Amino acid sequence: MPHLIKAYVRIVDRISDYVGYLAASLIFVMVATLLLDAVTRNVLNIPIHWAIEFTQFTLAAYYFMGGPITLKNNEHVRMDLWYANMSDRGKARLDLVTVWCMIFYLGVMLFGSISSLQYAIETDEKRFSMWNPSVIPIKALLTVCLVLMLFQAFALVFKHIATLRGERL
Repeated sequence: MPHLIKAYVRIVDRISDYVGYLAASLIFVMVATLLLDAVTRNVLNIPIHWAIEFTQFTLAAYYFMGGPITLKNNEHVRMDLWYANMSDRGKARLDLVTVWCMIFYLGVMLFGSISSLQYAIETDEKRFSMWNPSVIPIKALLTVCLVLMLFQAFALVFKHIATLRGERL
């Protein structure tokens, strides 16, 4: 494989790792927020109205940001009935077909997320609740993470092609 493709795969994998590790740390933010909510509501009798909704946004960020590292580490859900018994080259052939389906899906999702983000920015969209937060940050994060997932999907294409050629990336 050309040096430029190897560098691309290495850089995208590294970014996916960093984003994935950052996503993993969001678990602690969610636990702390829910613990704070439980203590203030039950012990101090002072409910924090934003805590549950903030945790929901954080959970959404967690799974948006976890997508690229899941692809990189090949930890996504797969039906292993036949796949597990295939050779590495057979797996690479099948993965090349399915990764293009995923790229199409991610492209459609990206198109929709950009449209949704534009609408949120134009209308200053807010969530209808007592806290009334803006949805622009979470929609922007979704768009960025979809772009990173697309980059990771193309890195997978290069990895599968390298496997078919008997090389390793």
